[in-house]
Amino acid sequence: MNSSLLLGVAIAIAIGCASILLPYFSDRNQGLNEGCSLLPHRHFWLYSKRVLTPGGIMPAAVEINGGHIVSIVHQNKAPKQTKEVHVIDYGNAVIMPGLVDVHVHLNEPGRVEWEGFVTGTKAAAAGGFTTLIDMPLNSVPTTTSKEAFDMKVDAAKGRLFVDVGFWGGLVPENALNNTAIDELLQAGALGLKSFMCPSGINDFGQTNASHIKEALRILEKYQRPLLVHAEIPQPSEDEKTEIDISERRMYSTYLRTRPPSWEEEAIKILIAVSKDTHFDGSKDRAHIHIVHLSDSSVSLDLIKEAKESGARISVETCPHYLAFSAEEISDGDTRFKCAPPIRDVLNRERLWKALKDGHIDMLSSDHSPSSPELKLLEAGDFLRAWGGISSLQFGLPVTWSYGQQHGLQLDQLSELWSQRPAKLAGQHKKGTIVTGNDADIVVWDPENEIQIGENYTIYHKHPITPYAGKHLFGSVITTFVRGNMVYENGSHASTACGVPILAV
Repeated sequence: MNSSLLLGVAIAIAIGCASILLPYFSDRNQGLNEGCSLLPHRHFWLYSKRVLTPGGIMPAAVEINGGHIVSIVHQNKAPKQTKEVHVIDYGNAVIMPGLVDVHVHLNEPGRVEWEGFVTGTKAAAAGGFTTLIDMPLNSVPTTTSKEAFDMKVDAAKGRLFVDVGFWGGLVPENALNNTAIDELLQAGALGLKSFMCPSGINDFGQTNASHIKEALRILEKYQRPLLVHAEIPQPSEDEKTEIDISERRMYSTYLRTRPPSWEEEAIKILIAVSKDTHFDGSKDRAHIHIVHLSDSSVSLDLIKEAKESGARISVETCPHYLAFSAEEISDGDTRFKCAPPIRDVLNRERLWKALKDGHIDMLSSDHSPSSPELKLLEAGDFLRAWGGISSLQFGLPVTWSYGQQHGLQLDQLSELWSQRPAKLAGQHKKGTIVTGNDADIVVWDPENEIQIGENYTIYHKHPITPYAGKHLFGSVITTFVRGNMVYENGSHASTACGVPILAV
């Protein structure tokens, strides 16, 4: 099929997509506000030999006006630069949909010493992410009530360099209170998040099957997902013995404390609950989304079988499970600690196969930073260090670099990082380059090599990351959020004009 025909298919798809009635919306201001963009134009064109559209990769020009994509044409048919027409020719760089991360911990309000809206969204923009969905547990207060949700939205205003939505929290205190859950969802939460194990945050308790089933009853009415940290602690002989510091510094010790059986047990329960989620004669089952899958053995097989039987279950994994293996983690290097843990190299290779075969639906960063002292870097105590990997800015080059070893293509990359995450979060105006969509776009060079080191600016609050020193391929050139050029070659827009995304 030639490029002109491909482009025709893409434009036909674009017109169809533009007519969809959206269940969610952003509190958007489409005007060109001073400082919102590094580009002083409301109406402009982007050219490249490699533009990723639903019809494939092709030489094309994307017309942007008022924050939206208004047309896509073959590059040969695009207008030339004039006083009235502003064009940016990116040559052979890739133009593709901005990335959407449905699993980040920005920790504001209350724990800005860990991260924060400004630093987190600056890192996102520098990494090609145009939309983030923030988790509910690491802020103070936790986002488990309408009042706390409103507080978080207020805290975000004027501090976002990309668009940010919010999951509400499902905990024992609100799980059986239909009014509380209704109010949280009506306030604009895009869905709910729960833990089936201790979360590490005292006022964000773990939920059981009864809590989850009752919440799904309400979520089905709103057609919003329940995201679940799927681990349930199992009895272990290690609990009965005192572990000295030399053993606590060994990654293998930590790995033994969270075996795959934790994930297996939780997933079995979620599948059982999902079989009985047709409430009130509803056509669609309630949607369960399993976050950060680590185990690629029995847990993954259970998910595959459930999907084949019609369960409405989706699953994500994270770049750190695809990039690292337990064998390469040095004693005391707590930068690698996360939950579920990074497992062995065979597990990693099975995750890649599942991702390529379509059994894993999407990727997320699970960006979970903390203050440096909580990582216990000097002591190297894996059992007591905070579990969380700081990685938001590196998701694109990490996935692309390691994905090249597994035959990952650009369209697959975009589906995993843009299209499917946008759909999970109900953001149907994001995630694809089609007419009528938000002009959320990343321009990047997949062939350019970078090193995460002294000469690479990290915009996270703290530069503590297991990716330090890594040589990767893929550098972000420019990031557009609703037509605003929010990042270009190391510079951010002077004003934070991202918006909170609220469900209606």
